[in-house]
Amino acid sequence: MGQASVIVVGNEKGGAGKSTIAIHIATALLHGGAKVAVLDLDLRQQTLNRFFANRKAWLAANGAEAPMPAEHEISGAGDALAKAPDADQLARFEAAFAEVADKADFVLIDTPGSDTAISRAAHGLADLIVTPMNDSFVDFDMLGVVDPVTLELKRHSLYSETVWNSRKARATATRKQIDWVVLRNRLAPTEARNRKRLDERVEALSRKVGFRLGPGLRDRVIYRELFPFGLTVADLSPTIRPVAMSLQHVAARQELRALMGALGFTGLDESEKIAAE
Repeated sequence: MGQASVIVVGNEKGGAGKSTIAIHIATALLHGGAKVAVLDLDLRQQTLNRFFANRKAWLAANGAEAPMPAEHEISGAGDALAKAPDADQLARFEAAFAEVADKADFVLIDTPGSDTAISRAAHGLADLIVTPMNDSFVDFDMLGVVDPVTLELKRHSLYSETVWNSRKARATATRKQIDWVVLRNRLAPTEARNRKRLDERVEALSRKVGFRLGPGLRDRVIYRELFPFGLTVADLSPTIRPVAMSLQHVAARQELRALMGALGFTGLDESEKIAAE
């Protein structure tokens, strides 16, 4: 294939589960046989880079094998680049992207929970934007504004504006459309009336600004307990089993399989491994 397809995991609100989603999409694609490159634009936190560093160390220590992405550390100096001018950050990002874009099938970019120059640049390069949101009006506020009295949808909000501008610029420059999927992430057993209200507003906003809705990942212990090993449920096998297996692992694999299907990645080679065993 030519230049890689670009997947941007973005939401300007922290705590929505962006890095968790990015990690699972990357490992699922790797197990599907794709060549994946990852770029972590959260220059301070570096969760995605730390996950794959943990993965490399755990696999080496246990004599195990699992697919690895191509990595390019944009910020080798840690906080230094985070404090640098926007022009320096953009130059480093553009150089890193150019280096990996022609070597992979997918470039997956994890973005910070804030509006930055390199995050906006990444959104402009995206073929697919994946936005996780927690199941609450607190997270919905970054996508849409509701009337405080009636809770009726009034208009789109900050992050929707960012994506809207990226899509307009991309369509003007290349005549290509950016696909946008909002994932209902970390679903919790909330009160039914509040869930119905939120569902109605999310669906109304999806029609207004043009995103698709998909299932995210529930708030399961298994996702957190595998992180220190650099592993996900897609990696678990008879030879990779750092924790005791349970029915929760089976359910988590089915969630990951549903997520990948919603993003349109059902046709990858050996994708059934995601839901195996």
